[in-house]
Amino acid sequence: MAPKASPLPPLAPYPETAWRKHLGPQEWEGCLDAWVSIAGAHLLYSISDFNRFSVKDESLSIFLASYMSETASSSDASNFSDGSKSQLLRKQSFLLSYKLLDVVSPPELLVEWEFLADLSKVYGRRQGGKTLHLGFKKHTGLLETGLNVLRNRLIKELDAGLRGDLKIVEIQLKKLNHLLHASPDACAFFMAGSDFLDSLISCYKIMNPPLRKTIISTTYLCLIGLTEDPKPRLTTLIDQLYSLDAAAKAHKEGPTNVNDSLVAELVTITPILKLVRERIAASEVGPGRANSVLLSLENFKKAGANHKPPRRLKRRIDKGKSRAKGTSDDDLAGSSNGQIHVHRMSLISQIQDLFPDLGSGFVMKLLDEYKENVEEVISHLLEDSIPPHLKISDHSEELEPTSQPSRDLVPNMEPHRTAPPPSFIPNRRNVFDDDELDNLAMDTSKLHFGRRNPTITADDVLEDKSQAPNKAAILAALATFDSDDDERDDSYDVEDVGGTVDSAIPGNDPQESIIDVKDGQDEVLFRAYKTNQGVFARDSATRRGAPRTRLKEETGMTDESIEGWALMLSRDPRQMRRLESKFSSFGGEQRELKASSWKAAPGGSGTEDSDVDVNARGRGGRLLRGGRGGGRGRGRGNVAGPTGERETEAARRGKEANKGSRANHNRRDQRAKKMARGGFPG
Repeated sequence: MAPKASPLPPLAPYPETAWRKHLGPQEWEGCLDAWVSIAGAHLLYSISDFNRFSVKDESLSIFLASYMSETASSSDASNFSDGSKSQLLRKQSFLLSYKLLDVVSPPELLVEWEFLADLSKVYGRRQGGKTLHLGFKKHTGLLETGLNVLRNRLIKELDAGLRGDLKIVEIQLKKLNHLLHASPDACAFFMAGSDFLDSLISCYKIMNPPLRKTIISTTYLCLIGLTEDPKPRLTTLIDQLYSLDAAAKAHKEGPTNVNDSLVAELVTITPILKLVRERIAASEVGPGRANSVLLSLENFKKAGANHKPPRRLKRRIDKGKSRAKGTSDDDLAGSSNGQIHVHRMSLISQIQDLFPDLGSGFVMKLLDEYKENVEEVISHLLEDSIPPHLKISDHSEELEPTSQPSRDLVPNMEPHRTAPPPSFIPNRRNVFDDDELDNLAMDTSKLHFGRRNPTITADDVLEDKSQAPNKAAILAALATFDSDDDERDDSYDVEDVGGTVDSAIPGNDPQESIIDVKDGQDEVLFRAYKTNQGVFARDSATRRGAPRTRLKEETGMTDESIEGWALMLSRDPRQMRRLESKFSSFGGEQRELKASSWKAAPGGSGTEDSDVDVNARGRGGRLLRGGRGGGRGRGRGNVAGPTGERETEAARRGKEANKGSRANHNRRDQRAKKMARGGFPG
């Protein structure tokens, strides 16, 4: 009878890299032994005991989550351990994750997208893809709930652009790329609808090279994942290709560079079009519907991007000199290998952007196998058709650091004494040369480090009047200082230019033409702004309209300059007032200036403001008693009548009498009012 199963001790979480560095080799070996023993015991449980004990053991899921996170973020997880134990723990962690995702109710930590992305990075596309396919098959609702939260958050941040947290977006997209690379189901989820793809296209417009590279990788993995087995989703793929084509055409019609778009970069540096064409041709759908959109996307490839210049080979001339004895091939390979690594670093980085779980050493082997053809390497990796000898090799292998070996072929030879090289360093001279400190003749009591008297305080300095400056000298210096006197720029004086230019003669001053052109532009723009402000709208319809075209022809300015002029004018009320006073329709002039002097009327009783005789009250006059017309109220009669008449003489005597009592103030004030009504400015 088999012994009854019992719960196992809890597993401690896998420590972070910083903590692992504080553990000694023996302590780390003890931790590995404990993890391997307990994990192996969990795997030995029967199905019923595993569901009863392991699934409910919270420490097991915490250990797996911490192990995947630390292993994915660390380049070398076995620094303090023997390789066999690390490989065994790696294998046990994979089997435990697979079994926990196979149960009916898996732990919550293992259905979060972060755990699945770390698992995809640690175990690669083949093993990680099996686990993810099982998870999507049995727990579609749980996995899609977490992915839906991530997708909505990414769409919001991508659409926000510069207002969003682009660094967090870049980190999350890089982590998501591992999941997309290993799981076609995740690609299908993110490509359901066009919201996520539209957000990627919109955020690519931001000039952020690392984020742009990550967005291209995400877009490529999402699209190519729709063609993967076991269920290719070619209809969804073709719909997304049409969305890319529409976005590229809209970008082409805009003001920016046609090559500076996500679609142009995607179809140029990735084999997306070639792979899609091949997989659609091999499917039952056929290339009928996809041919048109693929041909349209081909037109957005950048010119000359796929034509690599021929590699120039340096021919070695045999001079009959052989290698010295006692040297091996490894001793002389460091420099050349270093050159090869530097030459291939760009190719390795292109492949690792799409397959981040591959090590640089393994990528180097792939480049050797396919003669440095990056597209062919990516194609074989996606189709999982690399040669068998590369399949069994370590995919996470890194390049070994190259050391510069000694080039001395006779290492025991003693160096000979040679003459010292001539000194090319110039002798520097300054004002302190040959002083008492330079000649070491200064008294050491005058030397000090830091402050001369470190115990003195600010209050002591203020109280010491012996070193205080003269107050009269300070006031005299301030009196001669003019804060409004700007220093004149004499860069373009006649003496410096080297010629004599009389700027007083019209046409010789170069600023006249600039001012005239600017005034002409401002006048045209200001009148258009006062007539219709809609001409300055910042949209494509207004830019293509006839008013905007006419405005550009009159001013010779671009759309951006015209819109910027209106924007600055709306923000600066003072500039608006200056332009109104400068280009207003009324300039202070009068077409006709009427006479203001008095003229005699035919009836002898006209007013000062009219040439006809009136009996009624006019401007400057008043109605006299008895219905007779009067003058300006200075007495009865007409002072300008014929000399000798009784009424004229009486009016003159009354005028002189009133003038003596009131001086001449009323005439002066009335004339001032009349001149103010004449329309003159001021």
